[in-house]
Amino acid sequence: MELKNMVSMVARSGRQLQRYNHGQRQVVGCIPYRIKGSKMGSDDKLEDALEVLVISAQRKGKGMLFPKGGWESDESIVEAAKRESVEEAGVLGKVEGALGTWCFKSKGNDSYYEGHMFPLLVEEQLDFWPEKNIRQRQWVSVPKAKEVCQYSWMKEALDLLVMRLESPLSSNL
Repeated sequence: MELKNMVSMVARSGRQLQRYNHGQRQVVGCIPYRIKGSKMGSDDKLEDALEVLVISAQRKGKGMLFPKGGWESDESIVEAAKRESVEEAGVLGKVEGALGTWCFKSKGNDSYYEGHMFPLLVEEQLDFWPEKNIRQRQWVSVPKAKEVCQYSWMKEALDLLVMRLESPLSSNL
């Protein structure tokens, strides 16, 4: 049996290992994406080929978002980004260069967070993942993601991803 793609079926929980910066909890997230079709021609528009994966928030009726969660002291920022993508969205892939860092206020309490976002070029979508029973995932267009995503800072990160992928210097396409 191959073990390389075995995934822990239990999501990390608790706050003992959480990282903080000036009192702000540090969270890390990814925008999982894929390009439909094998190769884009010069006349093709990125917006027609690009899909991103959104997941449901844990609380019912609270909208959609990109996978994100606490960055823990026993892992690198890239490891945290990959872990959150597997735990919450059930996808594996290549974490690419950081999109940026945002300070935002929690929707659930008065806490402020420092959020780091990365693109994740999805290479594999799992049938089973730790939060499969509490989250739904959906591949959507960029305009649809902007419509359903509940966080403005995640929408900004998505805009940065699109600009990066549209850049003629981009090596992602």
